[in-house]
Amino acid sequence: MQWLHKDLLDVSQLSRSEVMSLFETARHFQEINERPVKKVPTLRGRSVVLFFAEPSTRTKTSFDVAGKRLSADTFSLAKSSSSLTKGETLKDTALTLQAMAPDAIVIRHWCSGAARFMADLLDCSIINAGDGRHAHPTQALLDGFTLYQEWGDLSGKTVLILGDVTHSRVARSNVILLNKMGARVRICAPRTLLPRTVKSWRAEVFHDLDEAVRDVDAVMCLRLQLERQKQGLLPDLREYASTYGLSARHLEKASRDVRVLHPGPMNRGVEIASDLADADCSLVLDQVANGVSMRMALLFQYMTRKGGEE
Repeated sequence: MQWLHKDLLDVSQLSRSEVMSLFETARHFQEINERPVKKVPTLRGRSVVLFFAEPSTRTKTSFDVAGKRLSADTFSLAKSSSSLTKGETLKDTALTLQAMAPDAIVIRHWCSGAARFMADLLDCSIINAGDGRHAHPTQALLDGFTLYQEWGDLSGKTVLILGDVTHSRVARSNVILLNKMGARVRICAPRTLLPRTVKSWRAEVFHDLDEAVRDVDAVMCLRLQLERQKQGLLPDLREYASTYGLSARHLEKASRDVRVLHPGPMNRGVEIASDLADADCSLVLDQVANGVSMRMALLFQYMTRKGGEE
């Protein structure tokens, strides 16, 4: 497939066939990650800047590993080591990076819309690695790819997204992607952790976990993002864990082959029972492994695209 998109800002940009193309490309690259020597010359001579203005372990490392396995040169820039701490604007930081002629910039930023701002300003490809509460398209794509690996087809499957939806860019992107791939989406959270706009989302909303989990094929747990909460939205963590923490007991009501996902980092005993995180039905580590393959696919598609604009 000829890839015409310059930037990846959210999964809403992608057609179903483009998502399937990314799944197949990721599946192709998966084999490279299983070789004794995990490196191919596909992107030799290309360069990608990893500009992470928010902390990240999985996403940043995953992109770094993905780039290096395709022989791209990767350069990391964190907020703490950038001139943002000296008062430089995002625009000047962006123009400075472009002057060094990278082929792509992977950006994570606390401000919703930061990736769009960079994409409109710069000529190189911008890949959104999470902007504020807006979107996290690469996480949604790797989650979808992980379920695709399990099921082959997401059509007709029911997926429950559980937890702190208000502060989750992962939830927003996953609702869009799962609907695009034909899955039915449920959301379960306390009322204080649901955004005001949730009624307009293509998802069935629940507040009772026992009811929400009934007959679902997969549960995606979300991290409780206490650092983004400016006021107390929960009585206490113990009550939250008791009411909304996923346990093996809940899964007795789900489909027999139910799968459990979590984008990480996990708060064991809060969002998910510790034994469930390590159970056979857990795909948490598969998500991490598939994240490298999916980001290899994304870097390949966006850094080798020919002509065309969105």
